[in-house]
Amino acid sequence: MSTDYDKRIMRVLKYIHDNPAGDLSLDALADVAAMSRFHWHRVFHAMTGETCAQAVRRLRLYRAALWLIGKDWPVAAIAAKVGYPNVNSFSRAFQDQYGVSPRSFRMEGFPAPTVNALSKGDSKMFDVEIRKTEIQRLAALHHQGPYAGIGPCFRKLWTFAPELGSNIRGIAAVHYDDPNVVAEADLKSCAGFIVSDDTMLPKGLDDVILDGGDCAVLTYKGPYGDIRVAYDHLFGHWLPGSGREPADAPCYEVYLNDPADTKPEDLLTEIRLPLAA
Repeated sequence: MSTDYDKRIMRVLKYIHDNPAGDLSLDALADVAAMSRFHWHRVFHAMTGETCAQAVRRLRLYRAALWLIGKDWPVAAIAAKVGYPNVNSFSRAFQDQYGVSPRSFRMEGFPAPTVNALSKGDSKMFDVEIRKTEIQRLAALHHQGPYAGIGPCFRKLWTFAPELGSNIRGIAAVHYDDPNVVAEADLKSCAGFIVSDDTMLPKGLDDVILDGGDCAVLTYKGPYGDIRVAYDHLFGHWLPGSGREPADAPCYEVYLNDPADTKPEDLLTEIRLPLAA
């Protein structure tokens, strides 16, 4: 059954198809989809199996293939019309996609592929509940780099535990970027203790506030390194069928047990997706 999210994806794909030389940045496509920039790409990737950049490239080259067969325009003109001002970069991209140069494609008249339908693929299923959450205050350390490399940040965080004492109410991480879009070296995140509102933070820790309200909460059991399958389910299956909109705020993870004394397959993580009111 088609959902509102399916319609948004198709609207974006049509927009790319109809505007191959236009502004097809993530922000512009998020506007077309009428969705939070924090979560748009995760939804698109989880529902279609390709990144926005891959879809843009595929549809631009598809339009080029049609014009190469149906029009007598110069290759350079076609390249410019599909957003490639440099004909050499266009030719390389076209060769990668179709296995022949644009000129060979035109002479041999290869059929162009149709636009892919939505392909959600297989996804492991997880239970998700909507929970009313309070404002969360984190005593945090910021990290830049691969999310899998945040471990030293957590180890440093624990050196502040004696100073914070009973004010610690939990431990969490906030992931500000989508690893399917942002280079690993540029990914931004933070590791933090959830603390009470009146906590005096030790020098060296940053104050991070997470808004309260409705959250979609998925409890994932398993190794941290395999958690992406849970995100794929949350954004590719649960959210499109939920009738809810994501808030313009990042996801965060709350860790329910300690990897120091818990087997990887028994680790419990809550993935919290803030929802719009």
